Amino acid sequence: MQQAAAVPRTTAADETFDQWCPVLFWAATFPGRRLPFPRLFVQATKGFFDMDALLLSTAVIFVAELGDKSQLMAMTFATRYKVRDVLIGITVATAVVHLASVGIGAWIGDSFAESQHVISIVAGVAFLLFAAWTWRGDELTEDEAGKAMASQGAAILAVGVAFFLAELGDKTMLATITLATQEGWLGTWIGSTIGMVAADALAIVVGALLGRKLPDRVIKIGATVAFVVFGVLLIAEGAGWL
Repeated sequence: MQQAAAVPRTTAADETFDQWCPVLFWAATFPGRRLPFPRLFVQATKGFFDMDALLLSTAVIFVAELGDKSQLMAMTFATRYKVRDVLIGITVATAVVHLASVGIGAWIGDSFAESQHVISIVAGVAFLLFAAWTWRGDELTEDEAGKAMASQGAAILAVGVAFFLAELGDKTMLATITLATQEGWLGTWIGSTIGMVAADALAIVVGALLGRKLPDRVIKIGATVAFVVFGVLLIAEGAGWL
């Protein structure tokens, strides 16, 4: 008689952590602003949050952002505004764009729920294309750099609008859509936002230490290899090889 496979047990601590992670995300995104009705917020998001989705999307979007033009834009803005204001603007813009992205991805995933193996293969091919995109490189044009340097008005608004426009149709937006076709939308949204902000914050710090010269070749090779690995694993999973 074949013995049933053991199902990993979820402890009460794990469930509590997963439920309250969205609240922690709010606190990190909007410091000093109290979340209205926190328990109601937790109940509303219960069942939608997935820690695995958060960790995966954080890692993937962090890699996707390495060497991206928006990283260079963040460094440029940091020479004009306070780093805190730049990061807040980036966070707000990223949260808005990626919320729309996970909505699109979740809709695709639900619409083709019975063809998840096909979605895995398509997602894997997409990641291989992201690898080629990363290897080709992404540069900030003189016009984009000039707009960042000449931006006027409130720092958070100027940075937020610039990043919102830069992210539309960008690699990180497409990668977020791809992730959301298979992972929970809330964890993917939070994780992709964290990964984006973390990568841009790292670029600002490293750029300041190295005189605004990032190790482009090392970043390009590392990010490309990571995307190839993600892509191959997804294709292998969709084909039933794993």
